[in-house]
Amino acid sequence: MMNNKYVILKALLVVLVLPGLSLAADDGHQLPMWQVEGVRNRIYLLGSIHLLREKDHPIPSGIYDAYNEAEKLIMELDMDDLDPIASQALATELGLIQGNQTLADLLGADLYREAEALALPAEIPLKLLSRAEPWYAAMNVEMMLLMRIGFNPALGIETHMMEMAKKDQKEILGFETMRQQLEFLDRLSPDAQREMFMQALSDGATMGELMDSMIDAWRIGDTQYLEDNMLADMQDYPELNQTIVVDRNISWASQIESLMDDEIDYLIIVGTLHLVGEEGVPGLLAGRGHTVTHMRQRSH
Repeated sequence: MMNNKYVILKALLVVLVLPGLSLAADDGHQLPMWQVEGVRNRIYLLGSIHLLREKDHPIPSGIYDAYNEAEKLIMELDMDDLDPIASQALATELGLIQGNQTLADLLGADLYREAEALALPAEIPLKLLSRAEPWYAAMNVEMMLLMRIGFNPALGIETHMMEMAKKDQKEILGFETMRQQLEFLDRLSPDAQREMFMQALSDGATMGELMDSMIDAWRIGDTQYLEDNMLADMQDYPELNQTIVVDRNISWASQIESLMDDEIDYLIIVGTLHLVGEEGVPGLLAGRGHTVTHMRQRSH
């Protein structure tokens, strides 16, 4: 079983100053955001937290500065075109066990007994998850735990920015489809899925404290904390890291390069984990010779 308290949080919420990346010259704290210089445009890379609480708003004003500069937004998904009914149907198609097996069967007797012991004090109703594949059960458990302590996807960065863009009639594009995102998880090996589920159950007791620390670090662009407590732990699980993080970063970096000849500016919003380390999107772009600046909050 995973002993890493951050792995599933990173999958749901899925920033380092690297050699070759410069710092913007003003007096404010760092932001979870980078600027990439195109041939004729600028591209802003914003690290997102997909769920937030009321008390986490307002977000740093420097993020709105980048939003105001951008003519188009790109997110992991094309958020304003998502069909919630179709999305739920897809999750059911990929996330529920086909055939007569149950979650208990896929975990095995010993691991399921351990799951029951973790679920009881956390008040997680395992019976409601009996038909869920382990990765889907893990995501449901984590969402349940987060929403209990006030987190809501409607308050997350993507939804917040989507509402602004709709009001301002700015186009939103997506790097991936919902099917692609769910298939990344559905195709994980049985061992990786079991690890995800058991860790999700283990997160309950310390969830609030973990999230407080993570959001504090995100808000002030504390790249060292985010690297040490997100990237390093994820790298301990090569399959999860390669599938959920590295492969997607490589794909997105190539897509971003294709935007650098455009005349318009873009704001790209992806999970903060994707902007961390040498294999994060800013690091990949800097390594390919592009000018990438880690942005700072302007002093007021």
